[in-house]
Amino acid sequence: MLILGLDPSLTCTGWGVVRSVGSRLSHIANGQIATDSKAPLPDRLLHLQDAVSAVIATYAPDRAAVEEIFVNKNPQSTLKLAQARGAVLVACARGSLPVAEHATRLVKKAIVGTGAAEKQQVQAMLKVLLPGANVAGADAADALAVAIADAHLGGGA
Repeated sequence: MLILGLDPSLTCTGWGVVRSVGSRLSHIANGQIATDSKAPLPDRLLHLQDAVSAVIATYAPDRAAVEEIFVNKNPQSTLKLAQARGAVLVACARGSLPVAEHATRLVKKAIVGTGAAEKQQVQAMLKVLLPGANVAGADAADALAVAIADAHLGGGA
């Protein structure tokens, strides 16, 4: 089972693909999709959708997992996150992937054992769970964590 984990953001969307066979996990690939902050919003969303579609075409995952949206203190940031998430979800739908959504706290709990874990703790556990994986950055690490959590949760929360 190949699982595509996604950490949507308008600025930089992280993605990671893991293979899950029983309780064994292995790293396949990961990366980050940055958008041009000076480009018009529709162009940025199209770029995200196209880039995620390319990842799906390249790795042919069996399913996808996306972090649930969280509400920022700034409503504009929440709106931009929601729009980026929508572009990512459309790419998954176009690729005929079932998509599971997982809360951030649940992802952290699945990886570290506590929903209040810090990003550094999650990244440290990724090194244990996926030894030798060269992680492209913090957003890719978050996406790998979502994929791993999905593997542990069986595709749904």
